[in-house]
Amino acid sequence: MVTLNEDNHDETYDVIVVGSGGGLVGAYVAASRGLRTLVIEKTDLVGGTTAYSGAGLWFPGSAPVRRAGLDESVEEARTYLRTIVDDSSREPLQDAYLRAGVQLIDELEKNPWFQSFVHAPVPEYYASAPGASPTGHTVFPPPLPVAELGENTRLVRTSIPAERWGVDEGPVLSGGRALIGRALSAFLETGHGSLRLDTALQSLLVEDGRVVGVEAVSDGERVTFRAERGVILTAGGFERNRELRAKHQPFDQASQWSHGAPGNTGDALLAGIAIGAATDLLDEAWYVPGLVQPDGRPTFQSGMRAGIWVNGAGERFMNEAAPYDQAGHEIVRLHTTTGVSHVPVHWVLDQRQLDRDSFGGPADQPVAPEWFESGALKKADTLEELAKLIDVPLDALRKTIEEYNGYAHTGVDEKFHRGETPWDQMFQYVLPFPYIPELNHPAPPTPDWPNALLLPLDTPPYYVATIVPSDIGTKGGLKTDEHARVLRPDGQPIAGLYAAGNTAAAMSGRVYPGAGTPIGSSVAFAYLAVLDLADAVV
Repeated sequence: MVTLNEDNHDETYDVIVVGSGGGLVGAYVAASRGLRTLVIEKTDLVGGTTAYSGAGLWFPGSAPVRRAGLDESVEEARTYLRTIVDDSSREPLQDAYLRAGVQLIDELEKNPWFQSFVHAPVPEYYASAPGASPTGHTVFPPPLPVAELGENTRLVRTSIPAERWGVDEGPVLSGGRALIGRALSAFLETGHGSLRLDTALQSLLVEDGRVVGVEAVSDGERVTFRAERGVILTAGGFERNRELRAKHQPFDQASQWSHGAPGNTGDALLAGIAIGAATDLLDEAWYVPGLVQPDGRPTFQSGMRAGIWVNGAGERFMNEAAPYDQAGHEIVRLHTTTGVSHVPVHWVLDQRQLDRDSFGGPADQPVAPEWFESGALKKADTLEELAKLIDVPLDALRKTIEEYNGYAHTGVDEKFHRGETPWDQMFQYVLPFPYIPELNHPAPPTPDWPNALLLPLDTPPYYVATIVPSDIGTKGGLKTDEHARVLRPDGQPIAGLYAAGNTAAAMSGRVYPGAGTPIGSSVAFAYLAVLDLADAVV
């Protein structure tokens, strides 16, 4: 257990924040207002799944978007959200989110630790919807040199490449680690913030119908912390809880392939349910395709430039370059409803693809031997061998490839329209094999073919990799209102209790509007919670 600001021995605080991912930004906002704020974190590192992320924040109309010279208005983004979510009950949450994103960035940029966020062009995920932007509304924190963060660096969760493969993260924190490092330093610098690691939430304290604190286990010892104004639950989802997923979700096996942080087992969700909180969307997750690596576990696979995905019947079934949430959902839907196996999905490639893009790393380097040695990438000299290798009907596989090759020669995917949206077209220049920013390098389109995303499969030998449905967290949780207050089944708020991020049901419902919606929701609703409880009368 780590306790920072040890001069504060008072076990009563104004605010308690459970979880140290996006909620750490909310904790800073509270502490910066002079509220005595405690953050408890179940694991020995801060950051949660946010630390694994790119730290994109989908904040239409925010200062970085305006500085980039984009003229898309918040009203256009509102129209876009309304259209794709198509659920009037979530409109108050959407309006609150859009308002909070603009305000929060303005407030954070006044603190030297946060500096200036920057806009990066990432197209909206539903390109044909009214109000969709081809350049998107996603903003990112600037990188943070380790030298500036100092000793606090040791407290920030490392990236997935570092955790799994020992990749040297170098002298600069980027993406989610940069956001967490900045938020942690800003929070502690207020003088009103305390952090306790290795401290797991067990239950909520309730008196006269109001949440007044938490009971937790810290280093094996039961401890109690009281909160005079409120408790904010930002402890992630329940993606690592196989039992809960089996109870609520159509494909519980995804828990073993999740990219959520190890501690995300739904403790905050269960604590809320235990005191009568309503829930919503428990059958949902932020699904993504996962490319199985040589170590046997998947990594987040975002977009693709060539090859096709085939199911257990040897047939293509979707646009393989579709936005990752849509692709992940489609794999799960088809696997659980059609009677045809879509787990695993077989990613079929040929020598032409490997010559152009390589696989599993930079395009200018050969495929690393461990891909073949582990069986994560398999090779077949003929289509007959390939069909046997992946156990699909040869005739169906041959027909699928012939049809696809016809599209490659015309440049138009008549069946699934791959390469037609701004999102798809990004991958003419980006090589996400797998999606690790440090390994992705620009590459020009192939001039020999009309569509760089439709390279024909006609150059043996053939190769096959494995795609499984993974996720970056569950997206169902405690039901909340536009102030992030947790609600009872009758729609009334539970006094003193708030939730944000994946502990709460997503304001975007069953869709993923654009890059940065999950992290954006976490920080925006934690911010709204603080605005509400800062004026709370107790």
